[in-house]
Amino acid sequence: MVQLFSHWFRWNTVYRVVLETVVLILSVVFVVSLASPSTFREILTAIPSLALFAATVLLINGALGLYQPRAGRTPWQTAIRVLLSLALAIPVAYLQFELLPKMWAQYEVLKFSAVVAIVSHTAIRGYAARVGDRSAVFANRVLVVGTGAEAAGVQESMHRFSPDFQIVGFYPVNSVDTTCVPESRVLDGRRSLLDVANSNRVSQIVVAVGEQRGGGLPLNELLDCKLAGIKVLDLSSYFERVIGQVRLDSLRASWLIFGEGFRQGLVRAFVKRAFDLLASAVLLVLAAPVMIVAALLIAVESGFPILYLQERVGQGGRIFRVIKFRSMRADAERDGKPRWASSKDDRVTAVGRIIRKLRIDELPQLFNVLKGDMSLVGPRPERPFFVDQLSEKIPFYGARHSIKPGVTGWAQVRYSYGASIEDSAQKLQYDLYYVKNHSLFLDLLIFLETVEVVLTGRGAQ
Repeated sequence: MVQLFSHWFRWNTVYRVVLETVVLILSVVFVVSLASPSTFREILTAIPSLALFAATVLLINGALGLYQPRAGRTPWQTAIRVLLSLALAIPVAYLQFELLPKMWAQYEVLKFSAVVAIVSHTAIRGYAARVGDRSAVFANRVLVVGTGAEAAGVQESMHRFSPDFQIVGFYPVNSVDTTCVPESRVLDGRRSLLDVANSNRVSQIVVAVGEQRGGGLPLNELLDCKLAGIKVLDLSSYFERVIGQVRLDSLRASWLIFGEGFRQGLVRAFVKRAFDLLASAVLLVLAAPVMIVAALLIAVESGFPILYLQERVGQGGRIFRVIKFRSMRADAERDGKPRWASSKDDRVTAVGRIIRKLRIDELPQLFNVLKGDMSLVGPRPERPFFVDQLSEKIPFYGARHSIKPGVTGWAQVRYSYGASIEDSAQKLQYDLYYVKNHSLFLDLLIFLETVEVVLTGRGAQ
């Protein structure tokens, strides 16, 4: 994997992005050159426009989730995304070239060549979808140290989230561990770890051992492997890189204190606030017609109030009132007792189900962003009643309040709707990753993935 702006990407994803960019640009150049041979200087002059064209197509792909691991997605769902990408990219690219300065003599040919480039790109994308992630160009051969529940968790996570990782086997180190992996995958523990790694051409070792005290961990052998050029990761670092989580079951306070990340500098705060003000103002203008229609539908169906104010816990534990469109009956909590929202909650109105599915009910929170109570991206704010419960039962829960809560967040684009303490613990692992690694680049990435969440209705209640 490769790290970019504190965020980890699979090499296979980077390879696809680079390949598709090259295909898009070279396809245009090739078609235009065939129709009307151009000088090298003319081609160089058009490169910025072509790069913008390629970036637009790649952004559409990213918004449709085509660069994410396809765990749980059927081939048909992937095909629909590929075709939708084609349908969106052609008119957008055509309009883009129409608005740009006409730098080439054969300008109509240039616009036609964009269509050819997009079709070629779609064919490559379709082939990649058919072959699947297991055709990884930069496959990692991984040796897992351990055979217990932690090792089984690593195997399951690789299968779901990063199939371009290939586990060559499991190296036993603790005889008291219950074997939770297939016996056929357990390697010979009598050989040295370095010999086993070299014979299996291992590029990375993941230490998945729950109990590391009492001399059960072969530290000297792990050091030999690292000195031989093999990457060695502990469980926390592995899950952070591959899944984008800071796992609670392998988390230590010392790792949070002495590890990298968790930077809250003045420059980052200024950049984030400037981005929040600009983006929320633009979004409010663009979303105004949708918000007006939503308000009218709520008023017609169930009367007033249209907006719903609710206390939430913000940065530093400060209480503020979040603004949302009302999606439940006005007497949803007439007994005064807070309740988790469920998937088929009978308190939700007909209009409420629609605006929840499309995340329209969250749009008034843009005013909270302008006010400074929230950010566009961050952990979702929770109610004080639930925060008290969750802080008692989930370790490190308070760490999510070190930054402003967000309208959307890493947990929202990576995990379904949380409606229990167990769900909240799962989402906290994503929130901790964001708190540790947040940057403007990650904010933009989350913002892009939010588009796919809205379009597909994934995780809505």
